[in-house]
Amino acid sequence: MPTPLIPPDLAASPDGPSVIAVMLRSDALRVTQRHRHARGQLLGASNGLVSVETDRGQWVVPATHAVWVPPAIMHGLRSHGPFAGWSAYVTPASCTALPDRPCILPVSGLLREVVARLAQVSDNVLTAAQQRLADVLLDEIGTAPHDALGLSMPTDPRVRKVASALSECPDDSRRLEEWAAWAGIAPRTLSRRFVKETGFTLTEWRQRVRLLRAMELLAAGDSVTRVALELGYDNTSAFIALFRRQFGTTPGQFASTGRLPSAGRADRAGHP
Repeated sequence: MPTPLIPPDLAASPDGPSVIAVMLRSDALRVTQRHRHARGQLLGASNGLVSVETDRGQWVVPATHAVWVPPAIMHGLRSHGPFAGWSAYVTPASCTALPDRPCILPVSGLLREVVARLAQVSDNVLTAAQQRLADVLLDEIGTAPHDALGLSMPTDPRVRKVASALSECPDDSRRLEEWAAWAGIAPRTLSRRFVKETGFTLTEWRQRVRLLRAMELLAAGDSVTRVALELGYDNTSAFIALFRRQFGTTPGQFASTGRLPSAGRADRAGHP
């Protein structure tokens, strides 16, 4: 179990400064088991890639973006490669105007600098000037556009069974009818509920899982060709074209920089 970024009793308390920011760089991977706390949390990577999972969805987050997790939401994190990241913990009272469900936000230069400044606060006591910085951070969270780098998980147990299996094995190419038979659900019902609960068809959802998994593998140093073949693409060119259409950059460019274009791309937002 990794050392918490801030003391658990502080994360669990609704009292204290409105925002507590912390930055950490480690030579080791970071994996945190599912947990919850009273404070909301904005978390991101300084370099590389992190994955965040809640009961409602899963996200793969490059350094250009961050995940907002509202208070009391179960969540876990793992890094892909040595962890270099940051978090800002927000009291419940300061979260009333912030998103009430997990979401992905682009990280502006202003937000990044504010977090860095607030991470220098000692004794968790904000001066008047530091409180103004905290207010700027809250404004950034509250007004930033949401990006679709995640996937919402279905709630219907039969549909969730299919989604979980695809999350574990994105290269599984079974057809809708085969998945329906495996999960004990009518094909038409599976198709309809997948769209209703996730915003994607099953085919689109599988494609999305593959792309998010591709980001993880590329960040870990796998070659573009190996990633394409491992995830079940017929050829590397098809994978490159799809990745570029979805994210606005090629897999090779993403692998070398660990970043997506600041504007982000998404054909359709999910519902996490």
